[in-house]
This record gives sequence, C-alpha cells and structure tokens, in this order.
Amino acid sequence: MPWNLRGSYVETCSCELMCPCNLTLDHGATYDFCRVTLVFNIREGEIDGTDISGRKVAAIADTPKVMTEGNWRLGVFIDDQATDEQFGKLVQVFGGQLGGPMAALAPLVGEMLGAERAAIEVRDDGLRHSVRVGDAIDFEVEDIVPFGVQTGRPVRFDGMFHPVGSNLTMAEARRSRINAFGIQYEGKTGLSTAEFSWAA
Repeated sequence: MPWNLRGSYVETCSCELMCPCNLTLDHGATYDFCRVTLVFNIREGEIDGTDISGRKVAAIADTPKVMTEGNWRLGVFIDDQATDEQFGKLVQVFGGQLGGPMAALAPLVGEMLGAERAAIEVRDDGLRHSVRVGDAIDFEVEDIVPFGVQTGRPVRFDGMFHPVGSNLTMAEARRSRINAFGIQYEGKTGLSTAEFSWAA
C-alpha cells in the first residue's frame, strides 16, 4: 500500500537538555525512563489513494532508560476531524503496519495502549511551537538559538537516528502538561522541524 506524508513536526520529552536518546537510541535517558510526545502536522499526504492532507497525529510513548531494550508503551491520538477511513489508515501508518519510519520502531513496542480521536491543535510562531491534544496534552517548546549567534538560527543536530529525519532543530520546553494513556510526565527538552517527508 503506497503512501506519503509531508508536514511539520514537534516533540517534547522528559530528558534534561540535551536528550541522550536523540544522540543515539542505545544511550540511556537522563532518568530511568524516557517519556516522549511526538506530534505530526500533516500538510499534504495520501495513503493508498486516501487524501490525508490537513490531519494531525500525536503519539505518546513510555520507554525504558535505554530505548533499544524495547518494551515501549505507545498510544496514538488521531485528529478528531479525520474520517473513519483516514483514521484507520493513519493508525496503520503510525503503528508501523504499512512500512516506513514507524515500522523500524515497531519491534521496540511492547504494549499498544490504543488509538483515540482528539482535537489536536498545533501552532508554529517563529521559534515557538505549541501543541494541545484535547484535555490530555498541552505543551510549548522553543527552538534554541545559541548565545552569540547573530543570525537567530537555532541549533540543529545532523546525522541523528530519528523516525522524522536525521537533521532536527533542538528546543526546550516552556510549558508542559502531559497525561495521556496512563503516561504522565513533565516535558523538558524538545525537537522540531518545519518539514518532514515520509513515504513507503
């Protein structure tokens, strides 16, 4: 089943700045766990002929300190504006059943906590990126511009192993209230990109 998705991305996780897991998944998290919320604002896309443009997806995971040990707990929110067909196809993509980046992570997931519909709001305002998912998730991260950088260009990591891409902007949380699928944490650090592109 061919598909492609393009849009913007933002996340926040429980690690202190900087998250060791973003350097490499086989490094231990700051604490005895890593809890992360990944949010996809899909501007355009198609899954097996179904238009997915304008939909949003938020995934929340609770992983061991060393992510490659597996046994992740994963829950997914799908935009409540999605049709039943869009919902079903997005659950398959983000569950890893249709190949692509999430399929590479699927063997690490030990427990699927479910997929639910929710109102998902994503706002990008310059360096700031805010997300609200129903009553469960509300956070804002700000891209980090290094001291002394006159251009205002934020820090980017290049060459990382991440489902969204290998070059992402580093950010830190400005506010965080996250409690979904039995996973509760305070977001401290984050990543963002104005453009991700997936296909399978």
